[in-house]
Amino acid sequence: MTLVWLSILWVFAAVTVAMLPLRSQYLPGVILLIAAPALIIAIGVTHSWAFALLALLAFLSMFRNPLRYLWARLRGQKPELPK
Repeated sequence: MTLVWLSILWVFAAVTVAMLPLRSQYLPGVILLIAAPALIIAIGVTHSWAFALLALLAFLSMFRNPLRYLWARLRGQKPELPK
């Protein structure tokens, strides 16, 4: 039951961060980005891989732009940041 509450808390934190001005989103967004894989793995171990897959799809949907930016940086490109 604790995992469910942690997941709900993570979602509310992500929604709250999304409402912040863009410049204020970086630090809390990175913290949420780092915490998500651990939470998804815990969901997979505790419940099933199907729920973990759903959580992964939701995570990828919510963080698609930061993940695109990180992917471009890993490939050696220098993408522009919004002002």
